[in-house]
Order: sequence, then C-alpha cells, then structure tokens
Amino acid sequence: MKRTFSLSVVVTAVLFSLIACGGKETKEANTEAATVTEETVTEPETAAPAAGNTLNIESTDQMQYTTNELKATAGTITLTLKHNGKMEKSVMGHNLVILKPGTDIAAFAQKAAEAKATDYIPESEKGSIIAHTKVIGGGESDTIEFTIAEKGTYDFICSFPGHYAVMKGKLIVE
Repeated sequence: MKRTFSLSVVVTAVLFSLIACGGKETKEANTEAATVTEETVTEPETAAPAAGNTLNIESTDQMQYTTNELKATAGTITLTLKHNGKMEKSVMGHNLVILKPGTDIAAFAQKAAEAKATDYIPESEKGSIIAHTKVIGGGESDTIEFTIAEKGTYDFICSFPGHYAVMKGKLIVE
C-alpha cells in the first residue's frame, strides 16, 4: 500500500511537470505567433504605398478609425472603409470624407451634422470635398475611387454628428 501511494505521487508529479512544461511551450509558441501576427498587421501602415494606390481603413463602435494616417501616390486612389462594429448606422454610422486643403473642419462638421437627408454631406460644402464614402453601419463597407493629382496632406474625417473630433486623420499624397 505504501509503495502504491509513492508511485501515485511520483506519477502525479511527473504529469504535473509535463503539463507545466507543455503550458510553457504553448505560451512561448503563442508569443511567437503573436509577434508574427503583430508584425504582419503593423507592416502595411509603415510600408510604401500599395501598388495601384489601394487603401483600406476600418472603423469601430468605439468611434475610431484603425489609423489616423494613410499614404498614397498622386493619381487614382481606391479606398475601402469597413465598419467592424455591430451597431446600426443610425446609431453609430461612419463615413470617410477627404477634404480639400484649407477647409475649416469644425464649420464643415457643424453643417454636416444638420445634413442627415444627404448622408451627412452638406450640399453647401460639396466644393470642399475631394471624395467621400457613404455612411455605413456595423458589418458594412464601402469602396470609392477618386483622383488626387497634387502631392500634399489632406484631412479626412467622419462627418456623422459628433464624430469628427475623434475620427480624423491625414491622407499623405506623395
């Protein structure tokens, strides 16, 4: 009986050690996988503009774009906005509006907030807009194509009421 008890303790100790080692290896493997994933996710943001000027940006239910800087070369640009959230566009809608240099963003956004009938794109301010997506809700996306011939830095915002203060960024055209 004493021998059986000792053998059980030894077997339990060995199994526990193997499980602990296995957990450590799994943790190290997960860390390596996470590092690879992290490098893959951050690489496109710092890389040169994509061939064909194809840009992707995402938005969330937390009133955020996934980046506040986009880069492209002068010419035709294709941009896709995807809403990763779940909320309806009437509650947490997002768009992306690229504005011409010199546009008063606060004044534009104030007029946009009153332009629900035109998807928060004020008719009186169309001359200030280079391009814009439609307003989208959770799980939706919109792709637009437009041309910017001049190098420069262009502001972009979400014109849904109250969003422009935190949902904004720069499109750098080289």
